[in-house]
Amino acid sequence: MDTQTRHLPAEPPAATAPAVELQAVTRVYGSRTAEVRALDNVDIGFPAGSWTAVMGPSGSGKSTLLHCAAGLERVSDGRVRIAGQDITDASDHELTRLRRTVVGFVFQSFNLIGSLSAEQNVAMPLRLAGRRPQRREVRDVLASVGLADRARHRPAELSGGQQQRVAIARAMVTRPAVLFADEPTGALDTRTARTVLSMLRAMVDNSGQTIVMVTHDPAAAASADRVVFLGDGRVVDALERPTTREVADRLARWEE
Repeated sequence: MDTQTRHLPAEPPAATAPAVELQAVTRVYGSRTAEVRALDNVDIGFPAGSWTAVMGPSGSGKSTLLHCAAGLERVSDGRVRIAGQDITDASDHELTRLRRTVVGFVFQSFNLIGSLSAEQNVAMPLRLAGRRPQRREVRDVLASVGLADRARHRPAELSGGQQQRVAIARAMVTRPAVLFADEPTGALDTRTARTVLSMLRAMVDNSGQTIVMVTHDPAAAASADRVVFLGDGRVVDALERPTTREVADRLARWEE
């Protein structure tokens, strides 16, 4: 990899204040004799009301960046801010409250509760936040991901793509200021993926929410406002509103 590109700017030209900001963030796993730097002195901001796709080869630090930015993992060094709040040294209780009120997360592995129906899984974040879910509110979110007729089905009765859509609905139901998504279209067919991407676009354009999405799919990445590329735990490149072809070409370059 060309080390001369390590310090290319990851910030978009707009002066919008970041909804999420990482300052000199490093994340190290293992001991000194077997140390792995998943993130290495990363500086990046995600402006409010924007959609950023994060791409890069396997092992480049994409998921680690997503987890650190969302407060799911502690950083080894540097600072993390969400909605202007420094969460670097926040307690577990404070982070839990943040995730219930400000942040939504779509996990690649779904993380649905097997004993609960789709409707109950979607309602769970509202219950954890101390709210009494309204059935219509939950059903409307399920309908928005095309699962109005699967509300009473449990995860084992749903396909992988349907489970992914339940996970997306669960993350959306609290209307979080920031939605983090790890491969949200990875288990979906092309038609459903397009529907989900349109929903995410509407969240940004109509509600002013911020989305940070890890993806391997150039078409999904091209739906975002900006694509950021990672390599060896560093930001190595960025594109503004690129085409699918531009994303694919750039990704192929970094995977060589």
